[in-house]
Amino acid sequence: MNFSAERMRVFPDHFFTRLNTRIRKMQARGEDVIRLDIGSPDLPPAPHIIKVLQDAAGDPGVHGYQPHQGPDFLRQAWAGMYQQIYQVDLDPENEVLPLMGSKEGIFNLILAGINPGELVLIPDPGYLTYHAATRFAGGESLYLPLKSENDFLPDLEAIPEPILERAKLLWLNYPNNPTAGVADLDLFTRVVELAQEHHLLICHDAAYSRVTYDGYQSPSILQVPGASSVAVEFNTLSKSHNMAGWRTGVVVGNGKVVALLRALKTNIDSGQFLPIMRAASAAMDGDQSWLADRNLVYQKRRDIVVERLHEMGFHARVPQASLYVWCPIPVEWSARQLADFLLEQAKISLTPGDIFGTQGEGYLRISLTVPQARIEEAMQRMMDVLERSGRW
Repeated sequence: MNFSAERMRVFPDHFFTRLNTRIRKMQARGEDVIRLDIGSPDLPPAPHIIKVLQDAAGDPGVHGYQPHQGPDFLRQAWAGMYQQIYQVDLDPENEVLPLMGSKEGIFNLILAGINPGELVLIPDPGYLTYHAATRFAGGESLYLPLKSENDFLPDLEAIPEPILERAKLLWLNYPNNPTAGVADLDLFTRVVELAQEHHLLICHDAAYSRVTYDGYQSPSILQVPGASSVAVEFNTLSKSHNMAGWRTGVVVGNGKVVALLRALKTNIDSGQFLPIMRAASAAMDGDQSWLADRNLVYQKRRDIVVERLHEMGFHARVPQASLYVWCPIPVEWSARQLADFLLEQAKISLTPGDIFGTQGEGYLRISLTVPQARIEEAMQRMMDVLERSGRW
């Protein structure tokens, strides 16, 4: 039996699916692999968030279907968070749509808004879902290089005028995955002006906006006056509140775009589990001071990784935000070669930068989501095998 839609041909096996299979086989042989490849927080949410979930799950009236746009209290919590953190006013009824994690919203928005042949501008390197969803919708991807010499920001002036006239959607992602680059309101202001001039929709993926270091605070694109006329922003509690497995995110901003995504979702899903939404609301409405302490844990890990990389001769930048260190590697290695070598010889798993796009070649992405002792052990293993290899 040949049961497969033609559109599925655009999907190769996902890199992390293949990597997971490989690592499971290694672990089955008794090999101790330290995973610094994925950005899944290893720390739990604050106790008061978990308690709300536990208490709510015991309520016999919470197990039915929920509204497609989420309950009022959750939309109000997201709007309240944007007001408190960014001083951005959102209409909870029309400009806020809860999601089952930002990833599904990113994918579904492209399905809802992009026709076959229409052009989407995507950062390179960039989050894999932007391109995957564009291909699935039949759209055309054009890549905007993010280079070290430009602080991993897109060169807006380098986009040809005919491309801007054709493009329908531009993706931004700051703090950035995988480069850990950050953007300021000046970039967002210029992007909004560009979008207004060329009738573009800007989608800003702000998944890492609350994971910041050394006093840095990440802005929202919606802080730019008039941004909501051309922009939506995706956010999530996955990274900000250590709730990756809970699958709770949001899209906020332009009301027409939010309504379009809501219309698609009413035909795809039936809302989240109410106790999770109550806990998500508590996460945003409740005490936020624990996030600063959590960020200090990541910051300490970051400092260990960067210090040891510098000792090994890698010229990695010190990131101001995100869960990653974006590490340039010597030209005698490709990203895949070095990642494979370190996995086999040092039993540490890092992500080769080229999976995020051609501009990611020559880099490794190192995640900060394992305990400090394991971070230290991984860096020591890396140093030892590189010294023994004779290729260093």
